Parts: sequence; C-alpha cells; structure tokens
Amino acid sequence: MTGSSSSPVAEGTPGNYGLGPRAAVVLVFGSSAAVLVVEIVALRLLAPYLGLTLETSTLVIGIALTAIAVGSWLGGRIADQVDPRRLLGPSLGVSGAVVALTPAVLRTTAEWAPATLLLIASLTILVPGALLSAVTPIVTKLRLTSLAETGTVVGRLSGVGTVGAIVGTVLTGFVLVSRLPVSGILIGLGALLVLGSAVVEWRTRGWSSPPALTLVVVVGGLTTTVAPGGCDTETKYHCVRVVADPDRDSGRTLVLDGLRHSYVDVDDPTVLEFEYVRAIASAVDAAFPEGEPLAAYHLGGGGLTFPRYLAATRPGTRSLVSEIDSGVVRINRDRLGLSSKAGIDVRAEDGRLGLRRLDTGSRDLVVGDAFGGVSVPWHLTTVEAMTDVRRVLDEDGLYVANLIDHGGLAFARAEVATLSQTFEHVALVGEPSDIGLDPTATPEGGNLVVLASDRPVGLRATQKALDARRTGWKIVTGDDLTAWIGDAQPLTDDYAPVDQLLQPYSSPSSQ
Repeated sequence: MTGSSSSPVAEGTPGNYGLGPRAAVVLVFGSSAAVLVVEIVALRLLAPYLGLTLETSTLVIGIALTAIAVGSWLGGRIADQVDPRRLLGPSLGVSGAVVALTPAVLRTTAEWAPATLLLIASLTILVPGALLSAVTPIVTKLRLTSLAETGTVVGRLSGVGTVGAIVGTVLTGFVLVSRLPVSGILIGLGALLVLGSAVVEWRTRGWSSPPALTLVVVVGGLTTTVAPGGCDTETKYHCVRVVADPDRDSGRTLVLDGLRHSYVDVDDPTVLEFEYVRAIASAVDAAFPEGEPLAAYHLGGGGLTFPRYLAATRPGTRSLVSEIDSGVVRINRDRLGLSSKAGIDVRAEDGRLGLRRLDTGSRDLVVGDAFGGVSVPWHLTTVEAMTDVRRVLDEDGLYVANLIDHGGLAFARAEVATLSQTFEHVALVGEPSDIGLDPTATPEGGNLVVLASDRPVGLRATQKALDARRTGWKIVTGDDLTAWIGDAQPLTDDYAPVDQLLQPYSSPSSQ
C-alpha cells in the first residue's frame, strides 16, 4: 500500500452522519413512492385540459422518467462534491413545496395562460421528481463505508426504492384517488415531505428546515381553494361538475374533466339538448314501433340522458348501463334525479367486460356512448368488440354509436370501416359537409352518429325523424358511404391507434 491504512471510505461513518440503516430505508422508500404519486396524480390533474389520451400519458411518463434519470445522476454527482448531509433536507423540503403548489399553479395556468401549460406542467413534475430521485444516491453515499460493502448497500437501497415506487403506484391507484381529491393528495404529500425535511435536518445537522417551506405548503392549500377549474366532486376517473341551466330550472349539464358530457332535464326526460342525442333518438324511433318497450344495453352512462328518454317514451324498457366511474353513478342518483323505478340498471364496470357478460341475442338495442375525454376508449372500437355487440343483439337488433372527430375524420372513417366489416348494413348520420353529401363545403367535424344492423336501416324513416327534430343532419349509406370511408382500415384488438387517428379539435382552417 502507498501509505493508506485501510480501504477508501466515505467522509465519516453512518453514526457520524446520524443516518442509520432504518432511516436510510425510510428515506429511499418514501422518496421513490412520492415520485410515482406525483406522476399518477399529474395525469389526473392535466386530464381536464389536455385530455386523457395516450399522448398525455406518454408525455407525463416521459417527463417523470427524465426527472428520475436527471435526479439520480445529479444527486450522485453532487453528493461526491458536497457534504451529503447538506442535500437531504433541501431535496425533500423544496420538492414538498413545489408539490403542494402544483394544483393551484396548474389550474391557474390552464385557465389564464394555456399556451404555457405544457411548460409549467413539465416543471411541476420534473423539479420534484428530480429532487426526490436524488435522495437515493445521496443516501447511498451516506451509507457506504468501504468498497467491500458497495454491492450490498447499492443493491439493497435500489431494491427498496423499487418497492417504494411499486407501493406508491398501487396506493395511489387503488386507495388515494378513490378516497381523496387530487389537490388533497398533493397538498398532503407536500406537507409530509416538508415534515420529513425538518426531521432529517434535525437528525443529521441539529436544526430544522426553514419555516418558509411550511408557509409555502399552507399557501398552496389556500390558493387551491380559490384557483379556477375546481370540481364539485373528484371521482376515480373524473373532475365532475353539475351546472344548472339558467334558462331551464330543471336543466342540468354534467361536465367531466371540463367537457360537457350530458344534459339532463330532471323533470322531463324527453328534453334532448344535444344534437347528437336527438340524432340517436331519431334513429331508434325510426327503427322500432312507437312506444314499444326495448331491451337496451348502453356502453357508457354519463348523465344517462338516453336511458331516461327510453324509459319515458317506451314504458317497460329495460336499460342496462355499463359506466366505469362509480362516482358518476352516485351523482346521477344524488344530483340528477335518477330514480330506482326508472327501469335503468347501472353497473360500475368497464364496457368491454360488461358486454362479454351479456347473453347472445338478448338485446334489441345497443348504444355506444363511452368516452375518455373526447375519444372512444380504443378497446370499444375494434372488430372484436363490434363482433361481441353483434352477438348480443337479436336478429333485428340495432347498434347506434356516437363518435367525435375533426379534421380529416380519420378515426371516424376507420370506425365506420370496422362496422362495415362486422355488420351487413351500416349508415352514417351527421352534418352534410362531414359525411360527404356537400363536396363544396369543408368538413368541420364534431359529433357523428353511426348505425349498424343485420337488417336494412330505414333511411327514409330515419331522415324523416331527423327532419322532425330540426337537426339539419342527413343520413348516408351504400356506395356514398363506401366512398366516404375511402382507404380507411378497420380497427382490431391487435392494431387500434385511436389516439393517433383522432383529431379532437377542429383546426383553424376548418372553423
């Protein structure tokens, strides 16, 4: 040896740093869990403004992974150059302050400066994620005493961090989101991180974190209560508001993640405010004898506008609804006047799973009106899903679905192509410019209603019903519809790029 009396060691021992093995495990576990809590909750916080799409999820996951990579790298590098004891407290405290402010900052930005939302959202994930991810290499530096135990220490703390991330994911997805509002989760997490910062500072350096961080958490909680974009209720899947109609005392609009999903007249279910609902009602009324009770199944519930309409206009109708969000079901009962005597059975379940449970030939009518944001969940758009719809319909049954698309209408064309491969007869209802009946007009997009059946669709009767409701919509089928579909390919469980095909909003050139 060249004058060294022992193997290389860190600057001191665990005892000198005041960080024992249990404390190290708690710090790594907690910080890793917190990163995943922030990531998952950020998705829900951004959904009302960016939509709950594959792109939004990919963006948030990408930013979170970037934060983990940057934090791990910088945390290890700085820990080699600075006393690690000086880093732990600030990493926890500053991340806690940012997390607590996130709900108010993001909602205010979305309402007042939407052009900067992506930048601000990225920072609110990147900053706390990087600071929290830096905790693991810092703690590892504090726990290493010799090269002989490097593998053990690094492996153990790496494993603890992974377990913490798993627990954070499961805890958020299965417990926190179902019981607490998004803002409450983030403010509570911010408070825990600031408290952890104070404890770490006291244990390792003999003093507590500056009270300014605690003040920031308090400010975050207070500003969240007055920030724009709040919810009446936060469910497992949505930020929900029920808005009263100023022109109709009994009118209510159900708003999910900032988007109007349903209009309900609690006193008169035959009032159909949205044009696409009037189009669906026109198609159904034309397809079945007036007043005849139906056995109906609804993929997606929302405010249950159409099931209520069927119950009112076709007494004896039995409607089964698959609505994935149990919170929305409760709102229908508590605030939208849904009666247990309406003949509407609502099940809190995924529509594809609910569809599989239905008996063959058991339904006269299936209505597709399920949306995640502005898009139909991809697994409800495929040939396989539509084959199951066809299975549960009787020989004269009708499938009618609401679609939303803009621009080139690539998703709508693909979905109609999918139905054309599954059913013998398909028709499309919409604005003449959107369905190819007015070639001189530029398609604007919006709602389209597609009809599918193994019996011919009554074109004249449907058009007459549409005209009676003054929708201005037209119906197209046959060669005209084939031309409209063009070279669009059917969607399958193996390939259904719904989020990529869909253009959720019209471009400036098409407005």
